Amino acid sequence: MTGLLTPSIDVRRAGLRPASRLTWLDSRHSFSLGTGRPDPTNTHHGLLLVNNEDLVQPGMGFETHPHQDMEIVTWVLQGSLVHQDSSGHSGVIYPGLAQRMSAGSGILHSEKNDSYRLTGDRPTDPVHFLQMWVLPDEAGVAPGYEQLEIDDELLAGALVTVASGMDQHRDASAIRIRNRHAALHAARLRPGQQVTLPEAPYLHLFVARGSVDLEGTGALAQGDAVRFTATGGQRVTATGPAEILVWEMHATVTLGQVA
Repeated sequence: MTGLLTPSIDVRRAGLRPASRLTWLDSRHSFSLGTGRPDPTNTHHGLLLVNNEDLVQPGMGFETHPHQDMEIVTWVLQGSLVHQDSSGHSGVIYPGLAQRMSAGSGILHSEKNDSYRLTGDRPTDPVHFLQMWVLPDEAGVAPGYEQLEIDDELLAGALVTVASGMDQHRDASAIRIRNRHAALHAARLRPGQQVTLPEAPYLHLFVARGSVDLEGTGALAQGDAVRFTATGGQRVTATGPAEILVWEMHATVTLGQVA
């Protein structure tokens, strides 16, 4: 597929992202889906339709709402987020815990910064998390949920496969997603540590925390993203303590899949 694509590296700076602000929510959107301001030039990259960075105030959150035919991966950076859904799944998501919800034929769920209802300790700080959406291979399947703690694996300072539907990651990924062309990797890096990006038709690099240097491109700060097409293999070097998320994608959405 890469032979049919024009190689490109598209840097998207943090401050240029659309924002949604409420009294309890500060949300920054890498793509226009869900912003209320559709942008036909910024609907997706590869299979990734949503890459939202959210801050939710204590005791607040997203009330019960529906989703359908979407693979939703949530990655908490600070604090904790309580998940509950109509399929009977519930849990507290915290840093180092990989979590995936398959909306499938339809699901209702809520996400709130109210773990004090379970622990008794009322939070005083916002929960800071990333939520990422990719389309599934097949529509209308039964909803599903999966989570697994991978904090120890992240200590190595290498790319860890968080979520994947690709055959080569069947025994390597922490959780599975229902798309055989996509995988999410994460790395926590100390200053000077390096990782090498995979090679794929489409990559999406997001600097979740700290700062890094991207080989051939230069400095990237927290909240910056890079969209790679028909390229990969670059080194990413932490210039301070950093955390990065990398989507490796071997397909893209087709016409009509993105409204």
